[in-house]
Amino acid sequence: MKVTLLGAARTVTGSCYMIEADGRRFGIDCGMHQGNKDMEKRNWETALYMKPRLDFFLITHAHIDHSGLLPRMWREGFKGPVYCTEPTLDLLRIMLLDSAHIQETDAKWENTKLMRKGSKQLVEPLYTRADAEAAAKLLKPVKLNQPFAPAAGVKVTYRDAGHILGAAFLELQVTEAAGGTSLVFSGDIGRPGALLMNDPDNPRIKPDYLFMESTYGDRDHKSEGSSLQELAEAIEYSYRRRGKIIIPAFAVERTQEVLYSLLQLNQEGKLPQDLPIFVDSPLAIRATEVFLNHPGYLDDDSRAMMKSGITLPNVRFSLTADESRAINTLEGSAVIISASGMCNAGRVRHHLRHNIWDPNSCVVFVGYQGMGTPGRKIVDGAKTITLVGDEVAIKAKIFTINGFSAHAGQSQLMEWVKSFMHPSMQVMLMHGEPQKQQALADLLRERCQLKVQMPDYLEELVLTPGKAPQVQQDAARAHPGINWDVLLGDSEGKLAELRAQLAAFRALPWEEQAELRDSLLEVNARLLSLLAH
Repeated sequence: MKVTLLGAARTVTGSCYMIEADGRRFGIDCGMHQGNKDMEKRNWETALYMKPRLDFFLITHAHIDHSGLLPRMWREGFKGPVYCTEPTLDLLRIMLLDSAHIQETDAKWENTKLMRKGSKQLVEPLYTRADAEAAAKLLKPVKLNQPFAPAAGVKVTYRDAGHILGAAFLELQVTEAAGGTSLVFSGDIGRPGALLMNDPDNPRIKPDYLFMESTYGDRDHKSEGSSLQELAEAIEYSYRRRGKIIIPAFAVERTQEVLYSLLQLNQEGKLPQDLPIFVDSPLAIRATEVFLNHPGYLDDDSRAMMKSGITLPNVRFSLTADESRAINTLEGSAVIISASGMCNAGRVRHHLRHNIWDPNSCVVFVGYQGMGTPGRKIVDGAKTITLVGDEVAIKAKIFTINGFSAHAGQSQLMEWVKSFMHPSMQVMLMHGEPQKQQALADLLRERCQLKVQMPDYLEELVLTPGKAPQVQQDAARAHPGINWDVLLGDSEGKLAELRAQLAAFRALPWEEQAELRDSLLEVNARLLSLLAH
C-alpha cells in the first residue's frame, strides 16, 4: 500500500491522503491549502490528485481545509462518489457554494486590477458555483459506527471525532494480495467536554498505522470556565469604551459555540443588556440551521438547551451586504461575529478595516490561525495589516482565547492515543506545524514507546505492517528553493539605477519630486516591515 501526502504535512491546511492498494486509488479528505501565496498555489496543482485515476473520496468533516478542493476535482474530471456523514453532507452543500462565491469574487477583483493596468491576461477562479453545485451531487451519506465497503477489499467505519457537527475519524481495513493493513485517520480530534459536541470516540481496532492530527501538539487549552471569563473581560473592555468587539469565527461550530457562550454569560448576568450582537455571516446563519436539524449529533446539554427554548437577546442576523455595511455606521459598542476565522476572506476583513485601528475596540480570536494568514499576523503582533487593499494600523486590543478551540490539546491527544495503542503501532503526525509536531512526537516516544514520524508534503509512504515505511520524497518540488542572493542583487541593482537618476529627479518640478518621494517612502516602509519580521 502506498500513501501520498498531498497536504497538511508539516502544516495545518490542505488535508489530503491519496491511497493506492492493488489497483484501487482513493483520497481521504480533499482540503484547500490556505496561507501565503506559495501555499495557495498548491490548490492549482490538481494533476497530482487526478493521475493516474481516482475512484472515490472519504471526507472526515466539512471544514474547508479538509473539503474545499472537491469542486476543483469535479472541474478536473472527477465524477466518483464522495462519502461523508449526513451532517457533513448538509454543511458541504452550503460551504462549497460559499467557497466558490469567494473564488469568483476574488478572481473578479483581481481581474479588475489587471484591467486597470492594461493587462489582457486575466485570471480564472479556482472553481465556480456551478462546479460546487455539481460536486455536491457526488456526496453520499454514511452512518456513524456502521462499516461499509466503498470498493472491494476496503472496509471503512466512521467514528465520532467530537470536533464539529458530523466530524468523524476513519477506521480502514484494506486487504491486498500480500495481506491486510489496518489504519486510523484521525481527521481533527475534538476536546472532551467541549460545548455542543459529544466527546471523541475511541477506535475499535488496533491499527497498524495511525495518521493523527497535531494542531495543538505542544500545549493544552485553558478550561472552559477560564475562556468564558476571558470572553466576558474582552466584552467589558470595549463596552466601557464604546468600541466594537470583533470576533473572527469559523462559520461552522465556532460561531455556534460563541453564541452558546454568550447565552451562558447572559444567564450569569455578565452580558450588558443593551449590547447588540451581530452574526454577520450568511454561511454561519445557514450552518446554524443545519445544527438545529441534527440534534442527535450534539451532546446532552446542547439538546436540553435547544428544548428549553432559551434565547439570547439583542441578536441580529445580517444576511445581505447592505445589512453588513450598516453595522459599521452604528454608534457605540457591539459584538460582531463574522467569518472567516483566519481573516483571509469574507466580511470580517471589512469590519477589521473599520475598527482595528481604534484602541477602544478589540479583536477576539477564538480559533487556530494558520501560518501566513492575516489572523496569524495580528496574533503574532504585527503593527499594521493590509485589509481590502488598505494598510491599516493595529491599535485595537487583541485577545486570544484558545479554550474555544475545536481541537484536542496535547494531553487530550495523548489520552486518546493511549486508549487504543499497542507496541507495534506506528504513528504519522499530520496537520500541525513542525515545532508542535516535534513536541508531541517526543512525548509519544518517551511515554508510549511508539514509533513516530512527521511526513512532509508530497512524501510517498510504502506501508508494510511491522516494518518501517519506505519513504520517497521530491524535496525540490515540495519546497522550491528561494535564491536570496539573486533577489537582493536585483534590489541593489534597482537602487543603483535610482541613484544614477537622482540628478534628473532634482531637476523636476517640486510637485513631481514630492510624488516620487512618497513612492520611495512606501518602499522604505515595506522594507522596514520586512526587517522587523
